[in-house]
Amino acid sequence: MNNPVIEREALLKYCHELLKVDRFKDYCPNGLQVQGRSDIRKIMTGVTACQALIDEAVAWGADMLLVHHGYFWKGESEVITGIKYQRLKTLLANDINLVAYHLPLDAHPELGNNVQLADRLGFVVQSTMEPNNPFAIGNIGALAEPLELSLFSQHLERVLQRVPQVIAGGAHPVGKIAWCTGAADKMIESAYALGADTYISGEISEPVVHFAREAGIHYIAAGHHATERYGIQALGQHLADRWEIEHRFVDIDNPV
Repeated sequence: MNNPVIEREALLKYCHELLKVDRFKDYCPNGLQVQGRSDIRKIMTGVTACQALIDEAVAWGADMLLVHHGYFWKGESEVITGIKYQRLKTLLANDINLVAYHLPLDAHPELGNNVQLADRLGFVVQSTMEPNNPFAIGNIGALAEPLELSLFSQHLERVLQRVPQVIAGGAHPVGKIAWCTGAADKMIESAYALGADTYISGEISEPVVHFAREAGIHYIAAGHHATERYGIQALGQHLADRWEIEHRFVDIDNPV
């Protein structure tokens, strides 16, 4: 008996509509980035389409590699040499589709990185960080009960399996939280304007430390990779459940 199969174009059309891709102005193409075989039986998901993840897809016999961070970013070199050449060569030689969703996956209200992170950390989502824009990136919400910063930091470490970098903005507990996964530390100013006492993102830059201390808002850098592992898993599993195809998530460790 043959394994269940979905035609690539039908899957891509479904994802395009599900993630409302046309509503986003992004830094990279969303959807199919490298064409492979047309019949999809096995989808591998991961955060970034690095060589190690591609090699895992080849070893497993994946038909599609579905990621959050793909290729062809604005501003990068157009030439196909070196690392980019080797990655593309491996995908093409093995007829593997590369499909990536960036901002549309961050923002999705059920499968997105931000709501998936909130679900794991126990945040009550109240709205996006632009309350009148349901497609905005980032959310604001609250804990069921306020928690001391040190205990909250330990909670993040247990869930994400990564020691967060914590900048205390005072002695107040964590209660009203804003968050945006990945490289969104500058959005701390929007979090502060919304009245959040704590802001969480993936990375940290030098000016953010001073802003947090002077504005009196806690800032937590919980890891770009660590905060963005969950949306792509949710999307892959959603597709697998819908069409009864195989799905496997592979976590290529990244300390950033």
